Amino acid sequence: MEFPHLHLGWILFGPLVLALLATDLILFHRDPRPIDLRRSLQATAGWVALALAFGVVIALTLGTQPAMEFFTGYIVELSLSVDNVFVFAVLLTYFAVPEKAQFPALFWGIIGALFLRALFIFTGIALINRFHWLIYVFGALLVYTGIKLLKGGDAKVQPDQNPLVRIARKFIPITPHFHDGHFFVRQGKRWAGTPLFLVLLALGTTDLVFAIDSIPAILAITRDPFIVLTSNAFAVLGLRALYFAIAGLIKLFAYLNIGLAVILSFIGVKMLISGYIHLPIPWTLGFVLLVLAVSILASIYYPPAKPHQS
Repeated sequence: MEFPHLHLGWILFGPLVLALLATDLILFHRDPRPIDLRRSLQATAGWVALALAFGVVIALTLGTQPAMEFFTGYIVELSLSVDNVFVFAVLLTYFAVPEKAQFPALFWGIIGALFLRALFIFTGIALINRFHWLIYVFGALLVYTGIKLLKGGDAKVQPDQNPLVRIARKFIPITPHFHDGHFFVRQGKRWAGTPLFLVLLALGTTDLVFAIDSIPAILAITRDPFIVLTSNAFAVLGLRALYFAIAGLIKLFAYLNIGLAVILSFIGVKMLISGYIHLPIPWTLGFVLLVLAVSILASIYYPPAKPHQS
């Protein structure tokens, strides 16, 4: 589908992302205070507000349908990003990353994720446009992932088995200690990597695994590259703030994984029946919002019983 003024959107979106990243870096990286729950919630709310404002701009310039696709894609991608946050927490804990070094690791890891996801998005769109049958493969993959998530089959994170981490340790000298937020430091006449560099590699490769689920999910909603990329970008840009917010709130949402499993399975089925039945975007958006609301409210008002400790 071609949208008017799409070329202008591409021209404006690049500088917008750079400006947002620069603002994020200046406001948080240079602030010596620890990023507590209050600041992280404020930052998360700010990213969500920016995404909503961007959706309104799309509605005013490109029309209601592209805006609905953007909002649906953004909500789905943001929901799936919660799993990214879980894994990020495991990785940062495994490598014992000091609090001061967590921000640069997440910041540059997210920048890498933006570039890698952009590559995945354009590749995926090109493949589906050329080989339409792949949409059914992607749909089956999402249904399988949803069922696996519903059964509690989350992928285990094993940083020691990460191929890039193992190659880096083999060919690059790594210092035994962190050096603030530096990825490389000079030792004598040579440069050496720090443990933070290994963290960055682990974060980047882990996001590729999640992209296998998230990219097909957004492609089930729209195949317009501008909408796919912008909705993905806003979800990924808010990951850093979401990480620190979720760290303080994660115990409240015990049933969120069930909601995500239902959403993934629903979108997978949507892809599988797309050749026969077309579900309007407002229906998809409404269903996603309803499932998220039910899972969050159930987590708050009907929390699972805590195991008895003797």
